[in-house]
Amino acid sequence: MEITLTKENFDSTAASGKPLLIDFWATWCGPCRMIAPVVEKIASERQDIAVCKCDVDQQPELANRFGVEVIPTLVVLRGGREVARTMGYKDHAALSAFIDGALK
Repeated sequence: MEITLTKENFDSTAASGKPLLIDFWATWCGPCRMIAPVVEKIASERQDIAVCKCDVDQQPELANRFGVEVIPTLVVLRGGREVARTMGYKDHAALSAFIDGALK
């Protein structure tokens, strides 16, 4: 399941105890639309992380807070702190490897 991340629910989501994968995206972004099914599949497969989507046009405060300048940007948070970041399209294997590396 994916969580729609907002400035209002960010703190409670980050405090949930699970690491977060945040997908910063926008509706007009082609690569964002390409990676969306990959992120959805990761969300359905993994119970060890919370998968969150943050529309940068709807939540500019969160995008600014994380210094997002390129989309898609995927950020892994652990204990509320950023531990890894990647930008651009990734296939399922590459995104899974990125998450696994971030959580080691």
